[in-house]
Amino acid sequence: MTSTSAPSDTQAPTSRRIASLDVARGIAILGTFGTNVWIFTDPQGMVGYLETVGGESLPIRVLQTLAQGKFLGLLSLMFGVGLAIQQASAQRHDRPWPGRYWRRALVLFLDGLLHFLLAAEFDVLMGYALVSFLVSALLILRPVARTRWVIAAVAVHLAVVALAVVGMMLPDADSGPNTPGPNPYADGSFWDLVLFRVDHGLLFRAETIFMIPLTIAVFLTGARLFQAGIFEPGGAALRHRLMAIGAVAAVADLTVGIGGAPLDLAGPAVFVGRYVLAPVVALGLLALIAEFYQRRAVGPVGGALSNVGRTALSCYVLQNLVASALCYGWGLGLAARYGSEHRLAFTVAVYIAVMAFLLAASALWTRRFSRGPIEMLMRRAA
Repeated sequence: MTSTSAPSDTQAPTSRRIASLDVARGIAILGTFGTNVWIFTDPQGMVGYLETVGGESLPIRVLQTLAQGKFLGLLSLMFGVGLAIQQASAQRHDRPWPGRYWRRALVLFLDGLLHFLLAAEFDVLMGYALVSFLVSALLILRPVARTRWVIAAVAVHLAVVALAVVGMMLPDADSGPNTPGPNPYADGSFWDLVLFRVDHGLLFRAETIFMIPLTIAVFLTGARLFQAGIFEPGGAALRHRLMAIGAVAAVADLTVGIGGAPLDLAGPAVFVGRYVLAPVVALGLLALIAEFYQRRAVGPVGGALSNVGRTALSCYVLQNLVASALCYGWGLGLAARYGSEHRLAFTVAVYIAVMAFLLAASALWTRRFSRGPIEMLMRRAA
């Protein structure tokens, strides 16, 4: 979400920008939508998605498992990388840290609040902003102290995950939210959906609260990996270790995600995959991207992904607004028409259409500006 953009909004990126940073952000943004698109294409939106996830057909389970949590983990790692970059910049210019960064975090929180109310119940920006207040301060600690924070945060997270899984496996466990009455996603206006999110704010923000320990650990890990040189030529050994670990986690995640439904453990399997295995897979993804671009030019594909990465925050918000307009009743209402009988084909079509739009829009925008429009507004507001 943060970047090493050039000082001027109208200048091209400086040569100091590491190509794989922007590519990784772009992949994270496009990949995260691979999870979220299933929410938009469900006729009952977020509520319907929570009630059916893990119980879909095999092709849908495979696609959902491939995206579930990995790219959100990559996005979180990149946020930690961005914090480390900003801290290093402050040190080079003899500015205090966190110093003025907390203003940016506050603006990000307000941006996330608007995004939650107007576009997406699953917004991550509010959680990122809250955690960044703490992590930005922790970055001034010695590496050993930060490692202890990571270990403690992971321990808390795993304990809560274990309790949640046990609760899911108990008899008569709640299978998910049940919202009687009219379907605001298919039948409501834009304002009806805003009010629906306000009325169910605690439910929709529960994941953000639950993920605070994990987000702390991932932010600190991303910052540490950047400082350890994961994007540098000398970081080959580190990248290779992380790729091996990520590959093992990916196999385990795919096995758990696909095999959970036949074993009547769809809910716990998806939960463990998203909140335990997927963040480890994300480490391997980050290392793989960094390794791939060590000896290769960015090229046209990498350039297109880099454009999305340079406008990551704007693309994150834009993809959710476009998908809402396509799928929800206040827009074209396509989810109610095609989301049940043609779920797989319809979801793939929406994903391709939104991604093509983002790639084209970001390419046009970055011809003139080095930052996205929301990034520019946030910079000036902070």
